[in-house]
Amino acid sequence: MVSYRQPGTVLTDHTFTVPLDHGQPDGEQIEVFAREVVAAGSKSADLPWLVFLQGGPGFGAPRPIGRDSWLDRALRDFRVLLLDQRGTGRSTPATRQTLASFPDAQAQAEYLAHFRADSIVADAELIRPQVTGGARWSVLGQSFGGFCTVSYLSAAPEGLREAFITGGLPGLTATADEVYRLTYPAVAAKTRQHYQRYPDDLDRARQVASTLLDSGAALPGGGVLTVEGFQSLGHLLGSSTGSHTLHYLLEDPFAGAQLSDDFLYRVAALLSFASAPLYALVHETCYAQGAATRWAAARVRTEFPEFSPEAAMDGDTEFLFTGEMTYPWMFEYDPALRPLAEAAEVLADRDGWPPLYDAAQLAQTDVPVAAAIYFNDMYVPRELSVQTAGAIRGLRSWVTSEYEHDGLRVSNGAVLDRLMAMARGEV
Repeated sequence: MVSYRQPGTVLTDHTFTVPLDHGQPDGEQIEVFAREVVAAGSKSADLPWLVFLQGGPGFGAPRPIGRDSWLDRALRDFRVLLLDQRGTGRSTPATRQTLASFPDAQAQAEYLAHFRADSIVADAELIRPQVTGGARWSVLGQSFGGFCTVSYLSAAPEGLREAFITGGLPGLTATADEVYRLTYPAVAAKTRQHYQRYPDDLDRARQVASTLLDSGAALPGGGVLTVEGFQSLGHLLGSSTGSHTLHYLLEDPFAGAQLSDDFLYRVAALLSFASAPLYALVHETCYAQGAATRWAAARVRTEFPEFSPEAAMDGDTEFLFTGEMTYPWMFEYDPALRPLAEAAEVLADRDGWPPLYDAAQLAQTDVPVAAAIYFNDMYVPRELSVQTAGAIRGLRSWVTSEYEHDGLRVSNGAVLDRLMAMARGEV
């Protein structure tokens, strides 16, 4: 273990060995990395532990600088463990480079099938006694981390002292198709709100789309920008500052009649999966329980013809962006994903996914749970979250339109403070 200091904190790096397949504990092993964070004045204190489960899937835990964001509030009560979920951050990576050693796409897909919430929870529960000495710990799950938290409450509630969930209550039985039938209208509404805020962006978006419909554009790093790729920038619209970020991107996208290098450079940074290939590979599988997803987002999109970019070119309809969806074409146009296209197809067609949630266990849990449900959440449908809140015994929910999906990060600890008070019966 290596320890070091930042302003106001002491950090310690931990590495754990876990089975790739928890059903075969003596089989192939991988490493999981986690970073312990404690307030500088509490380094020797006997504090309870809070494990943080990051949103995603496929993203490493935050890299903190001092007591920034929600950490400041957490460190008053806890010793925090920032977990790099398997395949992310400094844990054993799952990328085009590491997966290249596998004999074929089928073998790659078999490996990647072990990177869902159930395996992440099994990792956490295996790590817990090594960290806490056997004591229960609290868990904070953001977005997909909330999905993992509900899996944790289902599979190993005996490991949990309390649970805080922000923007991450999944539908317990909802298929990927059902999720996208709710999220496509949500992102359409966010797009229209964006144009109400920035009316000139509609014409600019149409101009960019028209250019891309004619020829597409090469991106720095070897990628290709298509009109569908341009539409996928709508994933920005679900965050607190995303509409403004999109506006500044559209403010001056051309150099003469061509898309400018500056525009293409910034788009490439927003669309590349180089830093999180797992997101594209296993995003839809995080909804799969039983049947294959078979590229649900692409299939369901055909039920919403208003998302056709061609229909928006005549000026009679808005040009609509899309949101947190993954599509087969991403594996053709993104160099970080291209070598994994066949594995992605195998995963999309994979049947027999095990269940992620246990409704009977959730209905009788004695773990205190508090959850923030963001009323205007573009990524995790409010309708499904409210249903799940009612299915978890004793869960206290806070439905709010004060924050977007990133409320935990941008609220300077206010969201976490409220959830802690709710779980402890203080409000």
